[in-house]
Amino acid sequence: MEEFWYWMEVFVSGTLQGVMYSLVALGFVLIYKSSGVFNFAQGSMCLFGALGFVILLEAEYNFWFALLLTVGMMIVLAIAVDWVVLRPLTARPPITLFMATVGLAFFLEGLAQLVWGTQPHGLDIGISDLPFEGLPISISRFELFAAGISLVMIGVLVVFFHKTRVGRALRAVADDHEAALSVGISLRMVWGVTWAIAGIVALVAGIMWGTRLGVQYSLSLIVLKALAVLILGGFNSISGAIIAGVIVGAFEKLLDVGISVATDYQFGGTESFSAYLLALVVLLFKPYGLFGDEIIERV
Repeated sequence: MEEFWYWMEVFVSGTLQGVMYSLVALGFVLIYKSSGVFNFAQGSMCLFGALGFVILLEAEYNFWFALLLTVGMMIVLAIAVDWVVLRPLTARPPITLFMATVGLAFFLEGLAQLVWGTQPHGLDIGISDLPFEGLPISISRFELFAAGISLVMIGVLVVFFHKTRVGRALRAVADDHEAALSVGISLRMVWGVTWAIAGIVALVAGIMWGTRLGVQYSLSLIVLKALAVLILGGFNSISGAIIAGVIVGAFEKLLDVGISVATDYQFGGTESFSAYLLALVVLLFKPYGLFGDEIIERV
């Protein structure tokens, strides 16, 4: 029974971390579905938002006021990126748009260093990382809180996309650009709203991961783990990003602990590559991911 609870603890810890992966991946999916752009700068947007927030807290601003200011900053940043960087490149080849977001990622990191410096910052949002008492497994309070916030954010977006007029317009554009145009939906409006939402998602993800890892420039590399989630779930599937994030989080924890138990040796580096190994296996059998739409091109 003790062994069962031990493995259950590993599984739950991995699952909670996977939900946080899903939140990062969700920003990619939103932009890709609406505009076909793979935004490599999403990780840098997470870093930029977390840095702005922690700097305001260190300046002794009220928590909620600092959060509100940072939300406004991320919306302005996202809309500026859409207007200044991407709209002039409309109808260009996908590789051109992708390289534009790569350049944007480096620009945002350089701008952050110029404005806020290069030193790392600790971020404390008042949630303890200690486990709950009285449970058969050890569950971190912060991990549970972060996963809960991620799920709430995902739930709000699902309701927004399915129950609001703007959300239905975003879904229409995601399904068929030309059909959406034919019924009077403005693509520019949809893309602006999508980038603004992705900016808010990046901020929440940056705060969660910044609290766990510290607000430092390596935080932007979380985009690489989210890439494995996207490959697994599919680039245009919101539900796929959520499920794939949970799968990746649980898989990397179980594999790392499983190898350590089987060999009686702590390798310590399994989590750094296991997500990509899983994504590679999925690509061999499902090139568009487990939940992505297969694209058929007529020649």
